Amino acid sequence: MSQGSSHRVVLLVDENSNPFEMSCAIEIFGLRRPELGRELYDFQLCAAAPSTRMRDGFFTLTGVAGLEATEDADTLIVPNRPDTDTPRPPHVLDAVRRAHTRGARLVGFCSGAFTMAEAGLLDGRRAACHWMWADSFRSRFPRVLLEPDVLFVDDGDILTASGSASALDLGLHVVRRDHGAEIANHVSRRLVFAAHRDGGQRQFVERPVPEVPDESLAPLLAWAQERLGEPLTVADLAARAAVSPATLHRRFQAQLGTTPLAWLTGERVALACRMIERGEERLDVVASRSGLGTAANLRTRVRRETGLSPSAYRRRFGTSVTEAMTVTETPWPRP
Repeated sequence: MSQGSSHRVVLLVDENSNPFEMSCAIEIFGLRRPELGRELYDFQLCAAAPSTRMRDGFFTLTGVAGLEATEDADTLIVPNRPDTDTPRPPHVLDAVRRAHTRGARLVGFCSGAFTMAEAGLLDGRRAACHWMWADSFRSRFPRVLLEPDVLFVDDGDILTASGSASALDLGLHVVRRDHGAEIANHVSRRLVFAAHRDGGQRQFVERPVPEVPDESLAPLLAWAQERLGEPLTVADLAARAAVSPATLHRRFQAQLGTTPLAWLTGERVALACRMIERGEERLDVVASRSGLGTAANLRTRVRRETGLSPSAYRRRFGTSVTEAMTVTETPWPRP
C-alpha cells in the first residue's frame, strides 16, 4: 500500500460478536495519529442490523453504518462470535463473499475463521483459529488447511488470528505490511505491546507459578536490543542471564513462545528494516549494523520476513516514514 493512499478498513460486527476484538481493530486501525503527520487508515464500523447485541449482552451496538459500508472496503474485518456452532446470517456471508470477489483483503480475529469458512472462502487455504475450537473447525471444514498452534496466518488476501490477544499481533502485522516496520513500531509503543511476535509462534504458552521471585526476560531483551550489531550469540545471552543455554531456551519458550535464536534474528531483521526505511542504502552497512553479517544474508532474511527484496522494501517504505515522525522514540523492553 502506498504511504499516501487512503486505505479503507471496515469492521463488520454481527450478533454476539466479542467486544475485545472490536476494540483491538478500533485501536489499531481507527485511532487518529496526528504525531505521524498523516492518517494510516480510513476506518468505519458497520453492522448487519440497526441494533446489535454484543457477546453475553454486555451492551447493544447502535448508530453505526449498515452492510452497505462493506461494498467499498479495501480491508474487511469479518465478524467473530464465541457461539461457533451458530450459523452466520446469510446476508452477512453474502457481504463477505462480495468483498472477497471484488478483491478486498479479509481479516478474521479469533473465531472469524469460521465466518470465512462458512462463506466458502477458505477451502484449500491456510487459516488459524483458537486452539479451543480447532477440533470442531476441522470436523466442519475439512478442506481448510488449519494451522492450530500459531498466533496468526497471513495467506495473502486472507489473514486469520487465533485468539483474542493475537488480534493485536495480526493487526500490527497488517500495519507493518502496509506501512513498514517504523510505523508498526510506533503503533505498538502506543499500545504498550510487543512490536513483533511472528505468526508462527505458539498460541498457548504455559506459565507455571515460578519457584523464584523473578525470571523475567525483559532486562536481558533490553540489553540485547542495544547490542544487535555486535556478534551476539545464544551463549552470550545465556552468559548475560547467568544461566545455561538450555535454561535460557526453556525461559524463552515459556515466556515468549519462541527460541533465543529466532528472537535474536527477528530483532535484527526489524532493525535492518528500520535502517532501510530511514534511508541507509548500503546493504553491507545495514547487514553489519543490524548483526545480520552479510548483504546476502540480509537479502534472504528481509525477503523471508517481508516478502520483498531490500530494494523493493526501500521503494515501498523508505521515503516519508521518518519525515512524518515528530515524536521522540525510545526503546522499551518487550514482554
